[in-house]
Amino acid sequence: MNSYERKLKVEAKHLDDLKHVNNVVYLQWVQETAGMHWFKRAGRDTGVFWVVRKHEIEYFKPAFENDELRLITWVEEMRGLSSMRRVEIRRGEELICSCLSNWIMLDAETMRPKRIPDELAKLFLE
Repeated sequence: MNSYERKLKVEAKHLDDLKHVNNVVYLQWVQETAGMHWFKRAGRDTGVFWVVRKHEIEYFKPAFENDELRLITWVEEMRGLSSMRRVEIRRGEELICSCLSNWIMLDAETMRPKRIPDELAKLFLE
């Protein structure tokens, strides 16, 4: 598994009225982390874009201002047009949020779905 990890500290701007991280913020972090992993492994000039077909997000514990979080992502599967990516958000070793996303690859010129080339899949699955 080729994983990617980033760290961040929860700021006041991430909080909702209950004083914990807003659910929408978690989803934003999921998307940002997926993009960071993609660009680190594949680069920026791949001729493709990714769009989300579905997010399945599960919240286990709240995160609060000044919490230091680790966001870990990896691709579980790439087949045909789609990629299944997991992002876990942890406070230390404690899992606070997990998201499984189904991403669809698009050709950058035509904006139509495109099969994932083996050479791109290998960057994430080996």
